[in-house]
Amino acid sequence: MKKLLSLVLALAMSIGVCSMFTACGDETKPLIALIALHDTNSTYDKNFIEAFEAACEENGLSKNDYLLYTNVPEETICKEKALDAADRGCEVVFSDSFGHEPYMLEAAKEATGTHFASATGNKAHTSGLTNFHNAFASIYEGRYLAGVAAGLKLQEMIEAKKVTADTDGNYKLGYVGAYTYAEVISGYTSWFLGVQSVVPNVKMDVKFTGSWYDEQKEADAARALINGGCVLLSQHADSMGAPSACELARVPNVSYNGSSASACPNTFIISSRINWQPYFSYLIKAAKDLREGKTATIDTDWMGTIDNNAVVLTECGQAAAEGTQAKLDEVKAKLLSGELKVFDTSKFTVTVNESKNANATVDENGHLTSYRADVNFDADYTPDTEVVANGEFQESKFRSAPYFDVQIDGITLLNSAF
Repeated sequence: MKKLLSLVLALAMSIGVCSMFTACGDETKPLIALIALHDTNSTYDKNFIEAFEAACEENGLSKNDYLLYTNVPEETICKEKALDAADRGCEVVFSDSFGHEPYMLEAAKEATGTHFASATGNKAHTSGLTNFHNAFASIYEGRYLAGVAAGLKLQEMIEAKKVTADTDGNYKLGYVGAYTYAEVISGYTSWFLGVQSVVPNVKMDVKFTGSWYDEQKEADAARALINGGCVLLSQHADSMGAPSACELARVPNVSYNGSSASACPNTFIISSRINWQPYFSYLIKAAKDLREGKTATIDTDWMGTIDNNAVVLTECGQAAAEGTQAKLDEVKAKLLSGELKVFDTSKFTVTVNESKNANATVDENGHLTSYRADVNFDADYTPDTEVVANGEFQESKFRSAPYFDVQIDGITLLNSAF
């Protein structure tokens, strides 16, 4: 009898232990993963990583519930990491770089039971896959607002006679860009238009680095722009190279993806960034539903906005002009109401020739009346979609990733080989 009781107890304990370990396995099996191009030394990746970790904490996830892969290059290893996350049980795998997308797409084709999402990508809406997604935000609106802040600073400098116009009566801005992608073009154009809304007589030089993250090249580009007469700079590159060069030269600067106030107290005006926390929370909720066997819907092409707090600005720096925040609040309200459109075609002119803006049609005043953009991306960059309507270039309406690649008058590309 004792032996029988012992066997029954042993079996019960065995079942209990197995159940316990099964439950623990379910609880500790990661739910979601982030694949980052760099680490927190990159302002771009830092923005993603901090938002990801904040969203995980907000939604009750412990560190055992998520995976973070850093310094993953835009190569086959990205696919390997994505499949590793899927093999380890993640319901959703997200990557933060445009160059990751081809490898994430391959992973989605192989691991059909897992959802994959790629930031700034452009293939989800044409891929035909139900488990592949893209996400971006209307950061051009944030850059426009940052441009308004820069314009107020420039106006302050003009009134204080700290800067002088060139022989044509224009004040020169500078911009450090990574590549000649639509995302960068959309960004520097919206920023320029924001400045121009305050100080109409400006022009801008843009210098590219050919890299998302190269501190030396970004610093060199900023110095070259400053030496070329640019009196205020901004950037779309991921290191502190450009802001640091501006601080050394005492040239006001608008950074990107986070405040540079502590490192550049004398020159930092403001910064715009995409707040990815709302999207990560959205993905985590979907991942939880999937884990529980529920139906979960993830947008094929998610678009963040100012309205849903996906596009934000930092606090103004010491270098900002007096009254900047009040003006930004006023302009933001107009963007939210639809009264103001960033790419209002009456606000800029366009030159069309064999090598420039071939997909554009303009009126007698040089304003866009038609533009066919490469929305349904293919290898030949085929212009397939009309994006001008009601006096506006409709950026990010037909997919979340930017497709504004118009070269407007007043902006000069100093090197466009990248």
